[in-house]
Amino acid sequence: MRRKEKTTETLSDMAAPEGNQFWKLRSKHGRDKLFKTPELLWEAACEYFEWCEANPIIAQDNKGTKNVNEVQFNRPFTLKGFCIYCDATEHWYVEFKKALNSEKDKDFLYFCRKIEDIVYNQKFEGAAIGIFNANIIARDLGLSENINQNLNIPKLPDVIIK
Repeated sequence: MRRKEKTTETLSDMAAPEGNQFWKLRSKHGRDKLFKTPELLWEAACEYFEWCEANPIIAQDNKGTKNVNEVQFNRPFTLKGFCIYCDATEHWYVEFKKALNSEKDKDFLYFCRKIEDIVYNQKFEGAAIGIFNANIIARDLGLSENINQNLNIPKLPDVIIK
């Protein structure tokens, strides 16, 4: 096994030469668009939805016995899951959607909304019929019951008992 030799280089020894303009040699700047067309965005979303259905979550359940059973659970569609499937982040998706403000972007915006609607609907319907945990899905979808438990009881007159 060879020992790694210690180097005595400092940051100033490794820095690019002063006044360099290496950046001008780049053929392009920034990352390519993840989806060049709205149709490619939609196609990726459909692939993600199909992948979710073809790859259920598998859990082991032994219910207190020695036998271990594998149980399959439907995989809920999520925006984070879609972004991970596309090798992107949810932050990228939010910023991408925020930048859609011109007339030529209306198709992208349409498909973004359609994807979000499908994700919402699949989780909502799954929770409504018991496939998914209703409490978790309700929180995720921003659904809540607002119950005001403050009772407005008028102040009763003070009663003095002798």
